Amino acid sequence: MTQEIILGIFTDGLWLAFRLVAPMLLAAMGIGLIIAILQAATQVQEQTLSFAPKLIGIALALLIFGPWMMSQTADFVREIFAKMSEVGM
Repeated sequence: MTQEIILGIFTDGLWLAFRLVAPMLLAAMGIGLIIAILQAATQVQEQTLSFAPKLIGIALALLIFGPWMMSQTADFVREIFAKMSEVGM
């Protein structure tokens, strides 16, 4: 394998990781922001209050985006195996 192929696979893997994490990260950030605004408005400063809504939001994001995440991962694995067969490993 040449250095360009290895760097291409590494770059594609990083972009895939960012795309796979984005739905859960955005859900957690959005819910955290809403809870923080509500806590500031009501002056309730409980640290554990945001844990359950974030957990539920991340679980819902996984349920909604799970099939898409699996197809993206499967496509990436197929691409890696195709490159391996082209190179002759």
